[in-house]
Amino acid sequence: MQIYSKKRRWKILLMGVALLISILSLYYTNRLVSELKLEEQNKVELWAEANRQLVIESSPGEPMVALILEIIRNNNTVPVILTDDSANIISHRNLKIPKNGQEEFLNKALEKMMRFGKPLEVNLGDGEFQYLYYHDSTLLTRLRWFPIVQLAVVFVFMIIAYIAFSATRKWEQDQVWVGMARETAHQLGTPTTSLLGWMDVLKMKEVDDNLVNEMRYDIERLQTVTSRFSKIGSKPELHSQDIVEVIEGMVEYLKRRSSALVKFNLEVAEPLKPYVPLSRPLFEWVIENICKNAIDAMEGEGDIRIKVFKQRKSVVVDISDSGKGMTRAVQNTVFKPGFSTKTRGWGLGLSLSKRIIEQYHKGELTVLSSAPGKGSTFRITLPV
Repeated sequence: MQIYSKKRRWKILLMGVALLISILSLYYTNRLVSELKLEEQNKVELWAEANRQLVIESSPGEPMVALILEIIRNNNTVPVILTDDSANIISHRNLKIPKNGQEEFLNKALEKMMRFGKPLEVNLGDGEFQYLYYHDSTLLTRLRWFPIVQLAVVFVFMIIAYIAFSATRKWEQDQVWVGMARETAHQLGTPTTSLLGWMDVLKMKEVDDNLVNEMRYDIERLQTVTSRFSKIGSKPELHSQDIVEVIEGMVEYLKRRSSALVKFNLEVAEPLKPYVPLSRPLFEWVIENICKNAIDAMEGEGDIRIKVFKQRKSVVVDISDSGKGMTRAVQNTVFKPGFSTKTRGWGLGLSLSKRIIEQYHKGELTVLSSAPGKGSTFRITLPV
């Protein structure tokens, strides 16, 4: 539980840092855009003054006129339209005019510039005025969108990196699990075989048969556990099994190993064709894990209800308990490796159960419902 709380805090911290960087980037870019916009406005005002001087200048050959023409030519970024008092277009600059429909295009561009802001008034004297309309340059528009595009690219890159990292980490975890499971199976194999030999010795010494049989049953359970671990990492063989009979057998085993205060109730919907492709040792492991977690949640006293029924083309097994239930946060992490609310154990039971059902049996294992103080219901869905 603590592992995922720390991971959640780190995720929140990283998201906060990313948000701060985004805000600073947008702030800096907007400030730069504002400064460039002011500079463009000054350039347009200078351009308007140059036009006014050109109109009222009487000697075109003078050096002043050459300077004015140079100023006008140097505006090659800001789109401008010059009109008379009646909004008739006199000239324009830095507009990409199409070959067809030029007049319509210029009128629409003028309307857009009119909405953009007030024009610059060019006083030609003797009560004659011209009006200069303008809009942000293409460069300024691109610069305004630049931080958003930049953040989008970074965001996409982070998603790809996260997916690649998660896939690599999952592969490494799988390898660790497989290695650990097979090593566990190997370590358990020798002593369990030896114990079976000692059971024969005890029987020869005329020890109570009931005691010997119970011990033999537990040793066989150890062999079953060994078989389960040995199957992790390899594709199990699925055989058509009576799922009700498999569950009944596991329930009987759990009854003998649980407190008398724990009540089991198995309900089977009728009619039901209970034959499902199963790896019996692995499926029994799933039922055992979920029921043992339920017993822990009920603190050794309560009801476990198992309901088996048909739903479309699947067989559904609902396992409900009267335990303390789970919060939404716990439900989101309950199947993750290492998650556990207990002080002992590795927190692999439900994670392995989900892997067995979904990867090996092509089914689904979910938390159907749970709430603090109202118990929990796990749902297993298996294809028929």
